[in-house]
Amino acid sequence: VVRRRLLQRYEHQPFISCLAGFYSCRWKRYQRERTEPGKCCCNMVNELKISTAMAFCFSLVFLYTWGEGKNDYNGFDWYNYGNLGFWFLWSLVILIVAAVLFAYVSLLLVLAMCLLAEGQQLYLHWSHKIGTFLALGFSISSLFALSILWRDHRKTVRLSFQVTAPYLHIGAIAIMVLLAWPVALHAIRADKKVIQVIIVGPYLAILLFLFLIPLGMYSPCIREMGTLGPKPALIGHRGAPMLAPENTEMSFLKTIEHGGDGLETDVTISYDGVPFLMHDDTLRRTTNIQEVYPNETGKAASLFSWDALQKLNAGTWFLKNKPFLGMGSLSKADQNQAKNQSIYTLSGFLRLADSHNKLVIFDLYRPPERHPYRNLWIRKILDVILKEAKIKRHLVLWLNNNVRSFVQSVAPGFQHTMGRMAPIEDLLKHNIVKLNLVYTDMSSEDIRKYAEANITTNFYVVNEPWLYSLAWCSGAHSVTTNAVHLLKNLSQPLFLMTPQQYNIMWILTDLTSAFLISLIFAL
Repeated sequence: VVRRRLLQRYEHQPFISCLAGFYSCRWKRYQRERTEPGKCCCNMVNELKISTAMAFCFSLVFLYTWGEGKNDYNGFDWYNYGNLGFWFLWSLVILIVAAVLFAYVSLLLVLAMCLLAEGQQLYLHWSHKIGTFLALGFSISSLFALSILWRDHRKTVRLSFQVTAPYLHIGAIAIMVLLAWPVALHAIRADKKVIQVIIVGPYLAILLFLFLIPLGMYSPCIREMGTLGPKPALIGHRGAPMLAPENTEMSFLKTIEHGGDGLETDVTISYDGVPFLMHDDTLRRTTNIQEVYPNETGKAASLFSWDALQKLNAGTWFLKNKPFLGMGSLSKADQNQAKNQSIYTLSGFLRLADSHNKLVIFDLYRPPERHPYRNLWIRKILDVILKEAKIKRHLVLWLNNNVRSFVQSVAPGFQHTMGRMAPIEDLLKHNIVKLNLVYTDMSSEDIRKYAEANITTNFYVVNEPWLYSLAWCSGAHSVTTNAVHLLKNLSQPLFLMTPQQYNIMWILTDLTSAFLISLIFAL
């Protein structure tokens, strides 16, 4: 008897040795022990300490949450630039760390399941315990920080479910099929019926919930053939800032080159009354002011004269910082063109748009106190539009809500646009024909309601194909984007399918998984 037990204990099992080595750093056969029948469930709870499973769940949630937030990575990185004073792709670093930690915890979980399935006791090495708690702490703290500092991100995640939920459902079912094997083994080895029920009961309850969850699922991209509306028009956000320095002539030319339908920009007024294009309050981010005027980097852009502004370069920062993830490399000609860009005037911008028959929409920034044009800024802007550039009026989407009635009286023909949702009666009363809304306010029901009153909707800033697909399926008329060159190539929305196709996919997934799970439990 002793000899037989020793042979069982020291038999050559390279697969188990490898699993135990990676999981417990126990590479010698005599360091391994088998569990007694009926102790598998307790062993799992005690040795996994639930921390590995929690780390897996939280790291998966954070990886999905952060991955779906790629649309706003550029804004996140510029936010950090404003606080830290230097440029770095923090969004990419966080994504890589989240992916590595999730892969690490997933591997530990797979190793643990395999060892339990072979009846081995679990001894998680202290280094893996530290790694597990690091993954858990990173994921929880990151999710908490997102909920506090970036509350709109939760709306982005909710929107993503409208296009990814059918595929997440398939992924969840696949995980349950993989878990069927260890669950069945634990149940078979349990020596008491109560323990078997405790093991199998929750598993079957979760499985039934997943089988039925499509009954409450909604996606605007699941629709009947022939009901999809036209492709949303593309408005270049500050031009094409992934291909050229933002708010420069080159940036707008790139938008036109790639088939953009409109141009968006930001307008402020110099100290001597020249309207020019600049998004930030200061010139520090998008010019070489640190080289030309090193003592005035914090000075408001509108407090510089136009002569002083013309001495600044508005393109070299773009080549140095490469502000967008995955923007690729520029050709030699584009690099030379980019590094020679200067601050662009509103007049030049409007003439360019008019010559190519492109819509224009812009945010207007009122000059600060003690600025000569603080109380004349709207009149100055209108003078440039009506007298200097003489752009076709129907191309102007007038967004500013100050003295709107005055603008309507002196410049009839503008397409008046509101930057927030409001009752239809109020919009019609003020002759509003378009809404310009942040993409997190996207709702197919609201879009349809406004469309019935002949009020179209534009959403900003939409960069990712999945988000553009959702806007398309929801009926949006246009989007403002940094990625005209990418979205223009989409011939149809991603994830588009008919209800019949989805029902077939759902039923086949449930039937196949039910068959496989039944087969596993039967064996």
